[in-house]
Amino acid sequence: MNTQEFTSLLEEMTLAAEAADGERFARCFTEDAIYYDYIYGAHYGRKDIAHMLQNLFRRDADNDYRWEMFDPVFDGRMGYAWSLSSFTSLVPQFKGNFVVIDGMSRFIIRDGLITEYRESVNGGVAMQQLGVEPARMAKVFARWTGWLKERAETVTYLSKQPNWRKRPPQS
Repeated sequence: MNTQEFTSLLEEMTLAAEAADGERFARCFTEDAIYYDYIYGAHYGRKDIAHMLQNLFRRDADNDYRWEMFDPVFDGRMGYAWSLSSFTSLVPQFKGNFVVIDGMSRFIIRDGLITEYRESVNGGVAMQQLGVEPARMAKVFARWTGWLKERAETVTYLSKQPNWRKRPPQS
């Protein structure tokens, strides 16, 4: 896969998401893919990924949902792109509130499909636009903090000595 093919895959994925087509969305992923969503958590395999899009996310986002990737980069195995997405909330307590979000996504590609998806989004900005109460935001931020600290990558990172301690002082 090259950068142009990677860009096409991202376009197919985002168009499927906009169309609320869970099966089409899931076909962008390998059978054993992992999709880490910052709101709905981790989803494993095509069936679960399709369920997340169609029955969780698109349950909460109106038909004006948009998602576009920009400036994709790809090295043959891993890709990144930043994105903008927007929607009107269908969540009862926030119904009718419009949200626009920017984010950064990382993709691991295998056999021309996404095998791992991770995103980093400033969810606080989204929650403010929705009108989420500060106490509820604090609970969500605590849950996100737990997810971050429990991730294997984070545990490994925190167990290592900082780089500046490994380097000899410069004269």
